[in-house]
Amino acid sequence: DLPAARLAVGMIVGRDVEAMDEGEVATAALESLAESFCDGVVAPVFWFVIGGLPGLFAYKAINTADSMIGHMEPRWRAFGWAAARTDDVMNWIPARIAGALIALAGAGGWRIMWRDAGRHASPNAGWPEAAMAGALRVRLGGPVRYDGVMTDRPVFGDWAPPSAHDLKRGLKVYGLACALLLMLLIGGGFAWPR
Repeated sequence: DLPAARLAVGMIVGRDVEAMDEGEVATAALESLAESFCDGVVAPVFWFVIGGLPGLFAYKAINTADSMIGHMEPRWRAFGWAAARTDDVMNWIPARIAGALIALAGAGGWRIMWRDAGRHASPNAGWPEAAMAGALRVRLGGPVRYDGVMTDRPVFGDWAPPSAHDLKRGLKVYGLACALLLMLLIGGGFAWPR
């Protein structure tokens, strides 16, 4: 159901969804899933481990501010600059951890992650997105339309764009990456000096 898929993915991405085909909807969903693994799972856990509840709350406040006001459009750039740059700093280590966990969970993706992550406009989003592209052996990225304006973006991966079938595979990689993170936390807890 392509119209319903466009509507659903439009709730989680900022790009124009009205004319998306199946591959573009799947691309948007997988990119969002990979980036959200960092922003919504790895980074909060990382900052909780580093700084307890104050660390977690500080991270979520900055990440939310970046989501709300950290836009790149010229009209809003100066207003959201501090939130966006602070979020970049706070996600620097978690993004690389997230990429590594996705690559491990997908039993691949390392080569694409190392090769393509730096192509992303964000210093962090490319790590989990490129790892997801490599893990699933699909092509993510590429041009998209924001507010009617076509934006050229780099491509991650050497394969065909994803299909609806790849969404289930992406969720499986995501679930395994979450399980790997949990195992790291449990292992770290046992190793922590008492």
